[in-house]
Amino acid sequence: MTGPGYAYPYQGRPSPRSRGVALALGVALGWFGAHRFYAGRIGSGIAQLCTLGGLGLWTLYDLILIATGNFRDARGRRLVRWDPEDEDDPYGELPPGVAEELAHMRAEMDELHERLEFAERLLARLPAADRGEGA
Repeated sequence: MTGPGYAYPYQGRPSPRSRGVALALGVALGWFGAHRFYAGRIGSGIAQLCTLGGLGLWTLYDLILIATGNFRDARGRRLVRWDPEDEDDPYGELPPGVAEELAHMRAEMDELHERLEFAERLLARLPAADRGEGA
């Protein structure tokens, strides 16, 4: 492993998939995971199909992620473009190397967020006396 960005080497670039198409599929066929199949996330699409979109909760969560531009495709790239023909690259006008540095920093922030959530889950399991909330 070479660093936090190793798992998703394309993370700094936007997905070529359309956020508008994914949102439309999520609204119309979200219970069946159509938006996940569209984004190339076949495994979780099958899981969503089998659970009927997590009884709607998983579908609602995905719709919020898609609408806010935080839904990712199979390669870890965010679906940010509404129009599939739009080639607007937010990192295109940056000096060489800056886009890679931003992607690396984003990956580090994602890892830090995961560690913080893990620590919060561990603290939630401790009894009140061990957390310093004394009786």
